[in-house]
Amino acid sequence: MEEMAAILAHLPIEILTLDSYPEIGDIPETGKTLKDNALIKAQTVHDFTGLPALADDTGLEVDALDGAPGVFSARFAGADATFDDNCNKMLDALNGTPIKERTAKFRTVIAFVKEEEKLWTEGLVEGFILDQRKGSGGFGYDSIFYYPELNKTFAELKKSEKNNISHRGKALRNFCKILEKRIKTNG
Repeated sequence: MEEMAAILAHLPIEILTLDSYPEIGDIPETGKTLKDNALIKAQTVHDFTGLPALADDTGLEVDALDGAPGVFSARFAGADATFDDNCNKMLDALNGTPIKERTAKFRTVIAFVKEEEKLWTEGLVEGFILDQRKGSGGFGYDSIFYYPELNKTFAELKKSEKNNISHRGKALRNFCKILEKRIKTNG
């Protein structure tokens, strides 16, 4: 939420979160793709509130695993998996795989729903999956996702560094450009 608020702060919009609508509860992620899930979440919030809604979904796509876990990233090790469980399963799945074959990307899809209008965009960051954890920051797969341009894992980056290069930040900035054009066109 902080990242979204910072990126969209210059626009003449008010951002509300699901905290304002606790009765919505958890929204099932039943889509087959990140785009599907982001649209399901945005549509659900729009249907409930009647307000324009923005939602996202993120996944880690590992080339040596044919793009898995992708849409199942949060539950790679099972429905009730922890971040540690998912990282451990990833490390086991890639055990013995050379680093040059451990290419991966984080992908975030942002979806927007307003009445019949549906828009989406995405952001991605490419890197490698290490064979052991490195760093103590972040969450999810951050401690095993190595970003070559900064020679660090996402877990070794300061929050501000990660926000500048993250897949979610890129998706939000891409969406911001779309929203800016809409605001200029529609007033």
